Amino acid sequence: MNPTGRGDWAGYGDAAGTTPPPVPGLRFGRVSFVWRPWPVLVTVVLAAGAFLLFCLSIGVGDFPIGLSRVIATVLGRGEAVDEFVVMDLRMPRALAGLVVGVALGISGAVTQSVARNPLASPDVLGITGGAGAVAVFLVTVSGGAATAVLGSVGLPLAALVGGLGTGLLVYFLAWRRGIDGFRLVLIGISVSAVMEAVTTWLLVSADIRDVARAQAWLVGSLDDRSWDSVGVAAWCVLGLVVVVAVAAFPFKPMHLGDDIAAGLGVRYTRVRAVLLLCAVLLAAVAVSAAGPVPFVALVAPQAAMRLTRFPTPPLVASGLVGAVLLTGSDLLARTALPISLPVGVVTAAIGGPFLVWLLVRANLKQTTRT
Repeated sequence: MNPTGRGDWAGYGDAAGTTPPPVPGLRFGRVSFVWRPWPVLVTVVLAAGAFLLFCLSIGVGDFPIGLSRVIATVLGRGEAVDEFVVMDLRMPRALAGLVVGVALGISGAVTQSVARNPLASPDVLGITGGAGAVAVFLVTVSGGAATAVLGSVGLPLAALVGGLGTGLLVYFLAWRRGIDGFRLVLIGISVSAVMEAVTTWLLVSADIRDVARAQAWLVGSLDDRSWDSVGVAAWCVLGLVVVVAVAAFPFKPMHLGDDIAAGLGVRYTRVRAVLLLCAVLLAAVAVSAAGPVPFVALVAPQAAMRLTRFPTPPLVASGLVGAVLLTGSDLLARTALPISLPVGVVTAAIGGPFLVWLLVRANLKQTTRT
């Protein structure tokens, strides 16, 4: 430890007249990256874990398929029987787990970074609640007529519109010459409570057959996924991830404060609005594809931040943790439990205690500061 007692780098070389060694990095034209071996290693391990769980999920079922055969089939070298089971029957469900997990993980990372609050997630901000309320309204009030007219896109489209509308409502209510993280969370909790009340009222007053269908969707499930729904969700998530990646570069100085970001020429209001809009759309697409799966968007960024040792939630690692969490929870719900359960039940069992731990940790920090 240096004699100044100001940390590892503070005062480095004061006596010798030297300067700290440069941080290793990579540069491609005008774009530069800092090279950090540990986060890269963690990201590679998470990607490998997500692919392994993806293959294991495909192999589980009434007709078990070994891991080596699944990988061979995914790479286009499988037998005809395996190819039919893997590609036509099981691949959409497993792929939906990856796509929805990545969407929720990145959405949670963006909202927590913008709000600077670990409790800010699509679940807490009411985005998933709004998507669920509009979808339940479509199912219960129309008595199935609207979904029959709109076909298979009716319920996902209603969830997408509901999530986007709720997210915009929360943003405009929280806007006071800028976005404050604490105010955003409080308004999001209020809007979420209103949406849950509306959903409960719709379920109580609807026909019992419509209630059963809506309730099954509200839990969050990957059952009965099709290539059409998964393909639309995958392309939407891919496009939104590209926009988030582009907007993430000017967002980095905003971690130091809006004044410093403005001094560096960053239009922080516009960047924050674009990122929040992308986060809302990612969450809405995820809900439209698998229902309101709880707590993945809350847990994934915090877990990724601790695994990579980053001060803020990393986007790529958060998406991969979301994919690992959702795919692993679906695999657990199908194999380790006595009966097969929707994936939302398992993620709620994991995320509930994690939320309590975050609240206790935040209270302890506040008590220590005071």
